[in-house]
Amino acid sequence: MTGFVSFFRRLEGPQTVGRGPAFWSLFAVVMMIAVAYPLFSDGYTVGNTVYFFVWVFIALSLCLIWGYGGSLSFGQTAFFGIAGYGYGVLTLNFGSAYGFTLVALVASVAIAAFFAALLGYFMFFGRIAGVFLGIVTLAVTLMLERFMAQTAGPEWHIGSARLNGFNGMSAMPPLTIPWPGEPIVLFADVGLYYFVLGLLVFVYLALRILMNSSFGNVIVAIRENPERAEMLGYDVRKYQLITFVIGAVLAGMSGVLYTAWGQYITPSSMGMTAAALPLIWVAVGGRSDLTSTVVGTLVVLAAFQALTIYGSQYALVFMGVLLVLTVLIAPNGLVLGTMNWLGRLAARITQRAG
Repeated sequence: MTGFVSFFRRLEGPQTVGRGPAFWSLFAVVMMIAVAYPLFSDGYTVGNTVYFFVWVFIALSLCLIWGYGGSLSFGQTAFFGIAGYGYGVLTLNFGSAYGFTLVALVASVAIAAFFAALLGYFMFFGRIAGVFLGIVTLAVTLMLERFMAQTAGPEWHIGSARLNGFNGMSAMPPLTIPWPGEPIVLFADVGLYYFVLGLLVFVYLALRILMNSSFGNVIVAIRENPERAEMLGYDVRKYQLITFVIGAVLAGMSGVLYTAWGQYITPSSMGMTAAALPLIWVAVGGRSDLTSTVVGTLVVLAAFQALTIYGSQYALVFMGVLLVLTVLIAPNGLVLGTMNWLGRLAARITQRAG
């Protein structure tokens, strides 16, 4: 029982912002609003909100690898695409009966994790670090995008699943949950909203526990001073590899959910723009904190989508300007900086009242 309580106490700690009754009360209020949201909204808006939630997973993966681990990776969209295409190939070949889409989800994420483990092994045990790690992951991502873009011919197929080149794969079945009488099909509506919301909350809380554990403390220590961490007896390369694989699992989950949401996947999901956007979301939110990353990603995505109404080129220019302003004004993140300022303000008010 003591160990169980100690486990959940790790929801709060030095590596995550937010603690105490005030934070968790606010968290509970946000959750109640999120649960009630579909009751007061139309199906299209709910489905669009699912689209926002889907991208939070890849942002959290980058927060883990870059923010906590200190390794800038452009490879998250590669794992996104690998898992998305994996889901498409599996479901187009085997269908959605008997809950196979859930099996395909797990299998596709596992494929992305295996690829990350293979790539990460050669990078981290080959002592590739810093800017060179970013270059290698970007090269792998662009290579996969170029390869998938040229698979338009009829010879490019896996079983009955055509890869279709730059046009991508389509008509994949949505996630389906087996149920007595009739299976529950999670189209981009209320059902998928609650499924993704529950999964997102679980991942967020699990990452808080992980980062406030001894594992998270070691990862942050490696980010701050890898030589000192190694002198203390920690296998730096092993910890970096594990973090990289966990990040790939999250990015792969994002890819599968995106594919199931829209029932399509294209090589552009692994392009340069797709690789750069998550970096902006995480940088604006605050790469060294999970809560800031979630809030920043949702806010920036909403702004980005609103701007695309007037033209995608303006939205991309806005993203670039926002990144430059963030680096110059609040290098630790606009959302994280605001949260820290509010925390200090609340502490002053409490101190004066006392």
